[in-house]
Amino acid sequence: MSRPLSDHEKKKQISVRGLAGVENVTDLKKNFNRHLHFTLVKDRNVATPRDYYFALAHTVRDHLVGRWIRTQQYYYEKDPKRIYYLSLEFYMGRTLQNTMVNLGLENACDEATYQLGLDMEELQEIEEDAGLGNGGLGRLAACFLDSMATLGLAAYGYGIRYEFGIFNQKISNGWQVEEADDWLRYGNPWEKARPEYTRPVQFYGRVEHTPNGVKWVDTQVVLALPYDTPVPGYRNNTVNTMRLWSAKAPNDFNLKDFNVGGYIQAVLDRNLAENISRVLYPNDNFFEGKELRLKQEYFVVAATLQDIIRRFKSSKFGSLEAVRTTFDAFPDKVAIQLNDTHPAMAIPELMRILVDVEKQSWEQAWDVTVRTCAYTNHTVLPEALERWPVPLLEQLLPRHLEIIYEINRRHMERISSLYPGDFDRMRRMSVIEEGDVKRINMAHLCIVGSHAVNGVARIHSDILKATLFKDFYETDPGKFQNKTNGITPRRWLVLCNPGLAEIIAEKIGDDYIRDLDQLKKLLKFVNDEGLIRDIAKVKQENKLKFSVYLEKEYKVKINPNSMFDLQVKRIHEYKRQLLNCLHIITMYNRIKKEPNKHFTPRTVMIGGKAAPGYHTAKMIIKLITAIGDIVNNDPVVGDRLKVIFLENYKVSLAEKVIPAADLSEQISTAGTEASGTGNMKFMLNGALTIGTMDGANVEMAEEAGEGNIFIFGMRVEDVDQMDRKGYNAKDYYDRIPELRQVIDQISGGFFSPKQPDLFKDIVNLLMYHDRFKVFADYESYMKCQESVNALYKNPKEWTKMVIRNIAASGKFSSDRTISEYAREIWGVEPSTAKIPAPDDPR
Repeated sequence: MSRPLSDHEKKKQISVRGLAGVENVTDLKKNFNRHLHFTLVKDRNVATPRDYYFALAHTVRDHLVGRWIRTQQYYYEKDPKRIYYLSLEFYMGRTLQNTMVNLGLENACDEATYQLGLDMEELQEIEEDAGLGNGGLGRLAACFLDSMATLGLAAYGYGIRYEFGIFNQKISNGWQVEEADDWLRYGNPWEKARPEYTRPVQFYGRVEHTPNGVKWVDTQVVLALPYDTPVPGYRNNTVNTMRLWSAKAPNDFNLKDFNVGGYIQAVLDRNLAENISRVLYPNDNFFEGKELRLKQEYFVVAATLQDIIRRFKSSKFGSLEAVRTTFDAFPDKVAIQLNDTHPAMAIPELMRILVDVEKQSWEQAWDVTVRTCAYTNHTVLPEALERWPVPLLEQLLPRHLEIIYEINRRHMERISSLYPGDFDRMRRMSVIEEGDVKRINMAHLCIVGSHAVNGVARIHSDILKATLFKDFYETDPGKFQNKTNGITPRRWLVLCNPGLAEIIAEKIGDDYIRDLDQLKKLLKFVNDEGLIRDIAKVKQENKLKFSVYLEKEYKVKINPNSMFDLQVKRIHEYKRQLLNCLHIITMYNRIKKEPNKHFTPRTVMIGGKAAPGYHTAKMIIKLITAIGDIVNNDPVVGDRLKVIFLENYKVSLAEKVIPAADLSEQISTAGTEASGTGNMKFMLNGALTIGTMDGANVEMAEEAGEGNIFIFGMRVEDVDQMDRKGYNAKDYYDRIPELRQVIDQISGGFFSPKQPDLFKDIVNLLMYHDRFKVFADYESYMKCQESVNALYKNPKEWTKMVIRNIAASGKFSSDRTISEYAREIWGVEPSTAKIPAPDDPR
């Protein structure tokens, strides 16, 4: 159990953890006991730790409710422009501690639970992660919701309430095994079902062209049932809503076909409709053209647009009547942001509603649609781009296919008039791709149907304009923008690293939590002995705490004085976990070669999930664990080198590991990682970065100064040049003895003595078809790692570089990112104003 804090420590912590007033604590205890009794129907004799977690969650949730209702009421009266963030993924993690941080309840709850004889940290560990995302794209959406609430925007996150989120990863004999993530098993105290706002969603059917317009008939209906989760801003009394849709079969499902005696089967078949919201597709940066996935994409879009239009029509002048009968003002009151192409069907669906249902002319409807929608691109990898087969759309969404054809006809007409006779350009820019099967290029649909298109880091946006979307950029240069990603400093500093947050607050005050640029003020303390000592001390404490966690969870003993070298992210060839492996084996070989030489001790930790169907990624995990089996059990190596695969990497594990990291590995091939956001979390938490000039690393180097980040490897230009002249891995193998030794060990079974050819596929990949040019960056990487070692031997200089990095991380707040979206895409102004608290008179 955590010891109560001394008065001095309490004073220290007040700034970032909120006041623990006596009334507050008494109230919390009273409400905790009330929920245990009335909500959970338990007493202290029979209550389990999980009951205590739920009692605490409900107690904290009570503090959201008044603010939530008041916020929505405030929007209704003020009628601001609403922002709708549409995403198939929201990787939220846990909610309890984030709510306490944003409401300033942390100290009071700590004190209350302590007085009740409970341990706050133990209770927090009981909460399941809401794992409704794969990685960066889903976690970005979660950070954005936090920032939109903190900036007082009238914003809504819309997505799917997956019954099963990203799978739980188990490692068995070194292999990844997937388990279903039954995160709702014990219930979710943070959501509120809203069955009164259920919406019908239609599939299949056929299209009738009548004198009175177009009708989509004989459709199958699935109901979308909304569940609302509160999204609190940071201490501004704003509580926004994330609305996630769950699929429900209508009561007459399959019964209207008077299939005599088929009643039982008809009721059992309700599952078919309800499967739409059953499970998150576990692919990161990969398109799998499955019908169920297209159903999910249309499901969220169709339900959401009905909601948006209902709210638009009824929100003026506080009247429940539909007072807005014209859609001229729609783009002034509604902004729809498409998080990648996954919700791209919003464009034809909005057109369908405006033209078929609301009887607008095509021209009016198109003007409204384009001015309302904006599209964020997240990748340039060709295998990730969504290209849906026309026959699938024809069957599932026949009216939408017609609309897409008409959008493309008009688009091609425009291109043809701008570039007469340039048929090749027309083919390249078409929304419909010709081929063995025709396909809809969803990125092209998004560009044509949006008024703004953005990449997620400067280099990525530049690559889009120069390559993937070059033709579109030449046609409409004004459409293309950059919005460099960011992370919320609430979860990724105050929540996960309170020790560091406190030290910073003591030096520069606590305003930086809502204005992260203020971290620049730390620069004048870069030589302050006290700060250097404090920063190093909190890092060491975080490392010790994580070491204890690792010993408990993984039964591995690690040296907390070693450099914690971390690469946590989805397992993918382009992220080059294999390059990291080559470095580990090279270090191992050097220790074995000169066992008496001094080496900078390292604990290399790699974590992340592989998509279940991605064979190569699963082999990479097996290779990492196999390397660990050899290295960790070699007495010559001792504790100078340890290799650990972190099982089941997820948001709640990231919150533990990131504050403990010394070195952050961001080593993708230049031009492949659109932005990265883990890189930013490590930087903010006092790790140094070794990385390529890719994604946001470029801007991190610019902010911190290139001398304060370990940059290596080819730049985008070098990669392009190599693509032109041809990359030959064997040249490097032949020329570099250390590399040759490593590859021979992997292929000769040194790491798989029982199955010598286990890794032949990986060696074959690296030697003969490596799209990501691992060997080309090997020498540069090894040399760069040498400079990392040299600096780590000088703890004071290392820590000064850490301070310079933290001081330069302000740009990477999602508050800055969202302010740019607000002003430059959505046409709204962020606000720092607090709305009145529920107990304030209005």
